[in-house]
Amino acid sequence: MTSPVTPVLPENFLASAFALTDVARRHTLAYFRTPLDVVTKDDESPVTIADRETEAAMRQWLRQAHPNHGILGEEHGCERMQAEYVWVLDPIDGTKSYISGSPLWGTLIALLHRGQPVLGLMDMPILDERWFCQSGGAAQWNGRPVHASGCRSLVQARLYTTSPDTFGASDWQRFDVLSRQCVLRRFGGDCYSYAQLAGGHVDLVVEAGLQPYDYMALVCLVEGAGGCITDWQGAPLTVSSDGRVVAAATPELHAQALAVLSDS
Repeated sequence: MTSPVTPVLPENFLASAFALTDVARRHTLAYFRTPLDVVTKDDESPVTIADRETEAAMRQWLRQAHPNHGILGEEHGCERMQAEYVWVLDPIDGTKSYISGSPLWGTLIALLHRGQPVLGLMDMPILDERWFCQSGGAAQWNGRPVHASGCRSLVQARLYTTSPDTFGASDWQRFDVLSRQCVLRRFGGDCYSYAQLAGGHVDLVVEAGLQPYDYMALVCLVEGAGGCITDWQGAPLTVSSDGRVVAAATPELHAQALAVLSDS
């Protein structure tokens, strides 16, 4: 069986991702730690003018720079999803952190080529950190290569998840069994937990209840750091995945986590 060929991205696509983070920062930083009206969406997640205005500005920039590309965003839906290239945008990943003054929120940007993630970028404005990777390349933190830890055993693993509130009863039971086998479990972090994994500081991240804009940018980043990231069944993440994500520093650790989390 022939392995899929990783497309060679034009250099300007990475430059476009960086430009998008600059656009986003101008809006997110202007509103951070200012009085904001918080609206509860249909899925009971919060949203503010900062989320919506930031994504609108990012989409406008993309329409001008890449008019034939598609866009999938958290706040303003999708357009041209059948395009060869589709950008996936989360203007503020961690809105709950944002509205409570925590610095651990970020902007997530993914580029899909025929549905497959080929570029991922996480921008942490307050920390002034950019974590990014193109498919087939090495993950980078502010331009410096990073690598996941070599942890291969649950009993040595440092595990993160954002919140127990995102798990249903059955999923929480599996997570609880898994996490209590680890040397350390911590809560919080939103997207930044995956940067910590890519940088070798965290060994395992397990989440549920995510949307494509929450995880598509993380695929290249985790894999480019030598880690593994899939759904709980071990299948590759796509825009149609069920929102349950497990990322691990090594294939061995990933397999041990799946053995606990998988429905099979």
